[in-house]
Amino acid sequence: MKTTWLATVSALLLVMASAAGIGAVHIHPADVLWALLGQPVDPLHEAVLWTLRVPRVLLAAFVGGGLGLSGALTQGLFRNPLADPGLIGVSAGAALSVAIATVLFDAGPTAKAVSAFAGAVAVVGGVLKVGKMDGEMRIGVLLLAGVAVNAIAMAAVGLLLWLADDAALRSYTFWTMGSLSGATWPGVGLVGGVVGLSSIAALQMHGPLDACLLGDDAAAHLGVRVQRVRQSVVGLVALSVGVGVALAGMIGFIGLVVPHLVRLGLGPSHRVVLPGSLLLGALLLIIADTTARTAAAPAELPVGLLTTLFGGPFFFALLRRYRGAL
Repeated sequence: MKTTWLATVSALLLVMASAAGIGAVHIHPADVLWALLGQPVDPLHEAVLWTLRVPRVLLAAFVGGGLGLSGALTQGLFRNPLADPGLIGVSAGAALSVAIATVLFDAGPTAKAVSAFAGAVAVVGGVLKVGKMDGEMRIGVLLLAGVAVNAIAMAAVGLLLWLADDAALRSYTFWTMGSLSGATWPGVGLVGGVVGLSSIAALQMHGPLDACLLGDDAAAHLGVRVQRVRQSVVGLVALSVGVGVALAGMIGFIGLVVPHLVRLGLGPSHRVVLPGSLLLGALLLIIADTTARTAAAPAELPVGLLTTLFGGPFFFALLRRYRGAL
């Protein structure tokens, strides 16, 4: 197991260093390493690295890691390996808030990012409140509340887009496809801080989540405070996905596919699923973003479109291969 973790972390670091050197201005891996170590390199390469490439790679790592970890938490919450963070309304809340900001207020990138995060957290808070019955969170009610909120939010988004002009419609559509092109150091710091703190809290929950897989009564007999675990999971998912959506737009299938792959490869224990999803999510989104910005150069593909384009068929193939184990 230690070898597996060492290989995964090494692969992540290697991909991050390689991605920083790939682009319209090619930078040799040795120059990337020297620059990261603070040694002098070509001024143009240094400017490209620290202004564009390194912030973008770090943003991809943090967003991808947050999405992967949130997917694992959601699947543990619903006891279903096919669950997705969107089930509790995170994406729908962000989408509705951005649609309002874009269509009604002609908001810029910063205002859209703030509205996306606020909308995601607010909608999840509403779903959490509706999902409680007699002071306890019921998984079935929470799921149905999420479905209802998603439907209402998407209907409202459709109405706003019907009212939108061409410029607002194009801006919103591009946001829904996902992009990391707006990476800045303040944004990286914000996402890194939120995802980092959420990850520290989430990784401590592997035991309670494993116990909850046995059922609420069994978990309670083992001393697990089931309701507190559920509320904590929903809160951590809202924060991690909300801040990722705010800075990068809608990026699909990372939260769904990544935990499933980790579970198939390393087993169902959350002790490995949670950190594995964090690392693999970061790795896959860096690869996807590097492909998105180089495959059709000088044009840039939306990374969310790319993850969905490849993630959907890949996940379908996994379902066909492992359907007997699900």
